[in-house]
Amino acid sequence: MSDAPKTSGVTRLRNYFLTGFIVCAPLAITAYIAWSFIGWVDSWVKPYIPARYSPDTYLSFPVPGFGLIVALILITLIGFLTANIVGRAIVNFGERLLGRMPLVRGIYGSLKQIFETVLSNKGDMFRQVGLVEYPRKGVWSLVFVASEKETEINQKLDQEGDPLIAVFMPCTPNPTTGFLMYVPKSDIVLLDMTIEDGAKLIVSAGLVAPEVKPMVVVNGEPIEGMLANPSVAALAQPARKSRTASSRPNK
Repeated sequence: MSDAPKTSGVTRLRNYFLTGFIVCAPLAITAYIAWSFIGWVDSWVKPYIPARYSPDTYLSFPVPGFGLIVALILITLIGFLTANIVGRAIVNFGERLLGRMPLVRGIYGSLKQIFETVLSNKGDMFRQVGLVEYPRKGVWSLVFVASEKETEINQKLDQEGDPLIAVFMPCTPNPTTGFLMYVPKSDIVLLDMTIEDGAKLIVSAGLVAPEVKPMVVVNGEPIEGMLANPSVAALAQPARKSRTASSRPNK
């Protein structure tokens, strides 16, 4: 009987530790990533700032984030200048120079198209989460479904009434890498979860799954909501009679 309070106390301490770890770990990782990013930007920008304009010259300690602020101001200023006629002409001239370089033009063109797609054309990004059978029948993989666009691939491989759709199957736990596949529309099982929930599911290797509302069937009709006894009004409604093809009277 003397071991029961000790076991209970150890279990309580373990639960307290796990609760504190769940609270502190995300905050610590987020702070570490933010601090590392600020330090990385500062290491790139601060060496190009004249000493008389840098606060590190007048203070006895370095000011973190000053390089990031300068970088944000410069990027915004470049965007403002590019919107003008003169700035646009300079950018076009620079792009023409890059277009004449065999290796650089491919890298620059691909990166520019990716950034324009992600930052500008938000409507053309992944629009839904789905499932496809991969790598074999009976095994399902999570994919992000892109918008349906007519491409050369569709013109050559589309079947009648079942077009191919571009899907991206990300890898776990890094969703920035994966496989691009063209799958028939009939082979894709579309899900109701958002893109953000799908990304969380992939990054956490299935540990963080979105909440699902159970479906309650009343008189043959599915109703979204928590499992509970049906209301009196629902029970009072007469059940709908359904006829199958075999039960229909022959004419």
